[in-house]
Amino acid sequence: MIILGIILLVVGFVTGLSILWTIGLILAVIGAIFWIMGSMGHAVAGHRHYW
Repeated sequence: MIILGIILLVVGFVTGLSILWTIGLILAVIGAIFWIMGSMGHAVAGHRHYW
């Protein structure tokens, strides 16, 4: 999810589409939160580890 968010951020920046920039930012932030929660040992979406 983090990688998809970064890809959308880059595509949105290059093309000038603000909706892609916004979606990419949201996905990157949510992915980072899930990654932190998973590394702390919390179950994320029913899984013990989130990669």
